Amino acid sequence: MDIKEIERKVAELMPPSCQVTKVDAEGLNIVIYVRDINEFYSNDQLIRKIAGALRKRVLIRSDPSSLVPPEEAMQKIKSLVATEASVSDVKFNPDFCEVNIEALKPGLVIGKGGVTLKAIIQQTGWAPIVLRTPTMESSTIKGVRSTILKEAVSRKKFLTALGRKICSAPVKSEWVKVTALGGFQEVGRSCTLFETPNTKILIDCGINPDTVEPAKAYPHLTSMGFELDELDAIILTHAHMDHCGFIPYLYAYGYDGPVYCTTPTRDLAMLLQMDYIDIMNKNQNAKAPYGIKEIHKELSHMVTVDYGEVMDITPEIKLTFYNAGHILGSSMVHLHVGEGLHNLVFSGDIKYGFTQLFDQATTQFPRMETLFLESTYGGRNDISPNRFEADKRLYSICRDVISRKGKVLIPVFAVGRSQEIMLVLEEMASRNPDMNFPVYIDGMILEASAIHTAYPEYLRHNIQRRILSNDSPFESKIFEPVKGNRKEVAEGDPAVILAPSGMLSGGPSLAYLKMLADDPKNALVFVGYQSALSLGRKLQRGMKDLPISGEDGRSTSLKVNMQIETVEGFSGHSDRQQLLSFLKNIRPMPERVFTNHGDETKCSELSQAITRMFRVESRPPMNLDTIRLR
Repeated sequence: MDIKEIERKVAELMPPSCQVTKVDAEGLNIVIYVRDINEFYSNDQLIRKIAGALRKRVLIRSDPSSLVPPEEAMQKIKSLVATEASVSDVKFNPDFCEVNIEALKPGLVIGKGGVTLKAIIQQTGWAPIVLRTPTMESSTIKGVRSTILKEAVSRKKFLTALGRKICSAPVKSEWVKVTALGGFQEVGRSCTLFETPNTKILIDCGINPDTVEPAKAYPHLTSMGFELDELDAIILTHAHMDHCGFIPYLYAYGYDGPVYCTTPTRDLAMLLQMDYIDIMNKNQNAKAPYGIKEIHKELSHMVTVDYGEVMDITPEIKLTFYNAGHILGSSMVHLHVGEGLHNLVFSGDIKYGFTQLFDQATTQFPRMETLFLESTYGGRNDISPNRFEADKRLYSICRDVISRKGKVLIPVFAVGRSQEIMLVLEEMASRNPDMNFPVYIDGMILEASAIHTAYPEYLRHNIQRRILSNDSPFESKIFEPVKGNRKEVAEGDPAVILAPSGMLSGGPSLAYLKMLADDPKNALVFVGYQSALSLGRKLQRGMKDLPISGEDGRSTSLKVNMQIETVEGFSGHSDRQQLLSFLKNIRPMPERVFTNHGDETKCSELSQAITRMFRVESRPPMNLDTIRLR
């Protein structure tokens, strides 16, 4: 349905008394401006009727001429919103005729059945956008929200152009193909090109954090065979750098389109990308391939979509995100092509098993012919212990090391595993009164945890309930943020230390390792994936003399006498049994399955098992393979 047809439909459905002044496409939304907002809201069924007819997400805004001045509107908002809502900020956005209201208890701003929101727009004209204040201060969320407001003029222009492009005349394609640009028979630099004769979309665009060699660190974008400005969209499954880390580069070299993701993914991607360029620019051997300018441009082009929302992102493609259970906001991507030409799902990284943080990955889809499935732990021997045993073992190691006056270093990814381990340790402390040692939190873990508190609706119900009740487990008294010298922590009393990066590729975990490695009283405990080239994998294999760079940049050797342990069961990835169980429960069963995001043997072994067990076509593509799906 093009914009002219949309305008005709709105004219037919809207009562003349509402005084429609403009109808426009804005990103994924159709926006209708009216002079008499009260007349519109006098019919409760009108918005549903219009949205049903257009099959689009519809927003109603007051015409700019009908807006109450911000100072007066602020007073009305204060009188309408309960004090108990703990409103932390109110900002007006004239370019969108919206007012952003941040509150610790957004439910009280919305009101029962949306009654307070309705009162705000009827009495002020400003359309309220309610945002949750994180229970822990977050500089990332503050920065993201303020940047989006500052970029309102350019963002409005971008969204309008995007919306009109999406609403252009329908097209019909005769074929669908996918090209593997990264992350196939390997872990890192995930990137897949999806194409029809009329559409070009990238699913993820990440880096390989284990290397700075361009041929191995970044996706094979030169093999696409077209310029970046021909891309219609980027779809981001989640915020880990092996999936999002190369997106800003695209904006530096000609891409000017949207990035579709969930709201938590947007915020976490900003956090991790900013940290990446900071670390890279301190590296004497390499520099980041992009800068802050490109990250800000990416942010202004991000379009957020909730789980389960079916959205047209081109005239022929519908996008739906589903919970992947991997990290906060992580998604499986469902694409519907044309009028039923083809349906495919990209799993991204999934967890189909118990975690403290999230519900397990969704298995119910409307239609699906093709599935691309991650295989990180798809090998025949990749069977993890159950979580109860994993929790017990981690507690046992911590207790034993603390009793001998040592320290436990747990390298974790700042996003995902760190919060999971925090919840495990917090639960241990509540069940074991003798667990009276501190758990030091270093690096970005605190900031990432704060972002989790802004989006409790993405977490398991019991964690969500605790955050909403001002009992956030991430703020337990057992956690102590590292504010001073790390040497003081390393030389201080017995403790557990949670520090990124999870593979010891740099950052706080490597700094602590250098200080703790020589003492046999200490322990290093791995709780997450260690890639083939990582320092963590070398330690797991028993290496006792590690070649590392000293402070002067020269290579030196680190003697490792500390206890080395790996506790399986905490991964945000599914093990082999969980992957096969995911397939067993998936509905509908796909006609073909392609495995990716795993070492060569793991992709192959999982693919063979799928063919044998489910009698469907399955194989592990290699990077640069192109597969015609229809």
